[in-house]
Amino acid sequence: MIRSRKYTHELINKIPDREYVELIDFLKFLKRKSRKNEFKSLEDASYSSTSFWDNDIDDGIWNDV
Repeated sequence: MIRSRKYTHELINKIPDREYVELIDFLKFLKRKSRKNEFKSLEDASYSSTSFWDNDIDDGIWNDV
């Protein structure tokens, strides 16, 4: 279930200070995970587009350039 930002802020405000650092670490982890997934999508797209050029005809042409 998706909750509102207001609800999230309320939860954060109830966290004891000693657990706040752990929350920050977790949020950083989620951010890195999201970026990694974005990069993976771009990487997958680049492989699919380069496979088009991987053929004997183009290899022969480019070898003479």
